[in-house]
Amino acid sequence: MQALDHATYLKLSAGAHVLERDRYGAKVLRLADGSFLKLFRRKRLLSSAMLYPYAQRFADNARLLSERRIPCPNILGVYRVGSLARDVVHYEPLPGDTLRQIYKARGEAAACVLHAQLGEFVATLHDQGIYFRSLHLGNVVLTPENNLGLIDIADLKGHSTPLGKSKRLRNFRHLLRYGDDRAWLLSSDNQVFFEAYLASTNLTVTNQFALRLKSL
Repeated sequence: MQALDHATYLKLSAGAHVLERDRYGAKVLRLADGSFLKLFRRKRLLSSAMLYPYAQRFADNARLLSERRIPCPNILGVYRVGSLARDVVHYEPLPGDTLRQIYKARGEAAACVLHAQLGEFVATLHDQGIYFRSLHLGNVVLTPENNLGLIDIADLKGHSTPLGKSKRLRNFRHLLRYGDDRAWLLSSDNQVFFEAYLASTNLTVTNQFALRLKSL
């Protein structure tokens, strides 16, 4: 992580378009060259974010995902801007549309194919030990190459072994917590999404686990 003085930050962000903001100010900026700045506010002096800033976690998680061949943003730099009390990650966004954008635009068109593809993708994440608390359809991108990838990845952990059953079920609850996402994803009576997951995972699937999964 590099220290960035205020003048250099202003030069970097000149002409940027604010994509996200909250009551404290800008959170995500799109720069003139198409790259993004994501700003993380340090909320307390004594917090885990001081020891391991979220901007650095974002960058480290991008490296981890790339090593495991999961599409994700490309990191350009990680900075601490003392004048703003912000940590900043500079990155090239992952090309494509989120699954949430796609289903809102297309409705049920190609839903079955995307349900199966997402089931296979989540199985890959879990089998590779990736636990993403912010897993939802707004953070899963379909790339121009027709692959699925992840964005907004600060809240992610990579384990050296596949996820256990309880952690997998917990992660599915994260994925299904938004009503519109859930309604679209579970719209098929034959539960294509769950069936694709169970068929793709390396986990030894018991009837009990399958029933618990499908009852979420």
